Amino acid sequence: MTAFADLHHAADPLLLPNAWDHASALALAAEGFRAVGTTSLAVAAAAGLPDGAAATREQTLLLALTLGSAPLLLSVDAEGGFSDDPDEVAELARKLYALGAAGINLEDGLGPADRHAAKIAAVRAAAPGLFVNARTDTYWLGDGEDTARRLDAYVRAGAHGVFVPGLGDPRAIAALVRGLDGVPLNILYTPTGPSVPHLADLGVRRVSLGSLLYRRALGAAVQAALEIRAGRPPGEGAAPSYEEIQRFGRRAEGERPW
Repeated sequence: MTAFADLHHAADPLLLPNAWDHASALALAAEGFRAVGTTSLAVAAAAGLPDGAAATREQTLLLALTLGSAPLLLSVDAEGGFSDDPDEVAELARKLYALGAAGINLEDGLGPADRHAAKIAAVRAAAPGLFVNARTDTYWLGDGEDTARRLDAYVRAGAHGVFVPGLGDPRAIAALVRGLDGVPLNILYTPTGPSVPHLADLGVRRVSLGSLLYRRALGAAVQAALEIRAGRPPGEGAAPSYEEIQRFGRRAEGERPW
């Protein structure tokens, strides 16, 4: 297994924070997070584009270029691969792996399961060293129906792990873990859902933070501006210094390699 895959089979589940730029990823790595994911919502929002609309392929590759050589294991949120064509998704995966990504997250958007399975198989063939986390949106966009069948199809297509965002019921999570027979299950953390220790007890092997950190950071920035406008000093919070953030800087890399 790769070092990133190993983290899904360690004693504790992989807690994967999701970054949105070079500084946020490096700041997380500096706190001891060996692996960092990206969040498609933040990538889209930064570009003024909608999330989940296959509109941010270029921006996603640029972020992978920025982070691929960073001292961390990088998992890229690639929505549905930005295409319905498995060959095009495979080419994206090949480029991400060449840029240094360790993993890719691919979502089905409740589209045809066989099409998503074909994407997974194509990615495995094009980039064998890339950890494929296959996401189903049965709970994110639906009522949970057909979850087990979809996950089974994705595992048979070659997915290394599976992701079910929106699922928070402990009994349903435990049942999925039993049915996966050792394939790592990824759950999206929510403040109102099970805690990380509880998810670990249920057998979850990866816990993603998704867009939570980005949304919290954006909210904190707006709140600070409002407090200053009202004549108050901003509330207490961890704010890195100018010099600390400068240390995350990197040299320009020249032309894009794709």
